[in-house]
Amino acid sequence: MIKVGDKLPEGTLSEFIEVEGNGCSIGPNTFKVEDLTRGKTVAVFGLPGAFTPTCSAKHVPSYLAKADALKAKGVSDIICMSVNDAFVMGAWARDQKTGGKVRMMGDGSADFTKKLGLELDLTARGMGVRCQRFSMLVVDGVVKTLNVEAPGKFEVSDGETMLKQVG
Repeated sequence: MIKVGDKLPEGTLSEFIEVEGNGCSIGPNTFKVEDLTRGKTVAVFGLPGAFTPTCSAKHVPSYLAKADALKAKGVSDIICMSVNDAFVMGAWARDQKTGGKVRMMGDGSADFTKKLGLELDLTARGMGVRCQRFSMLVVDGVVKTLNVEAPGKFEVSDGETMLKQVG
């Protein structure tokens, strides 16, 4: 599993873009993690799935509530990642009203999640390989803080905890 002080592995995440601009076309766009984090302070949080109860009712809203405060402390981007495709993440972004606050990014085949060592095998429950619930503060591609939840818990990866760990 990735740990504090490690450089993020190479990988890609996809995002559904609603408005064409900045070199991105409307629809799914793929981004290299290295490009998303180079020279920036980024809050990343991962969760098991879009539209799932805790993720929709608590995890994403906790970052939406703290987005302005996080950005005031120097966080340039807040990224939510899940093992879903860009279309699902785009629909969830619209549902959660994350525009301009949290980037909803998919890791559809769990490739990046596996490179982080944060996969969660829910195959027995019919959900396939998912992402563990976690958060991390990344500065210029290096993990500065890492908060991984125990199975079934939501105690250390929320927006308030991240806000306390920034700067």
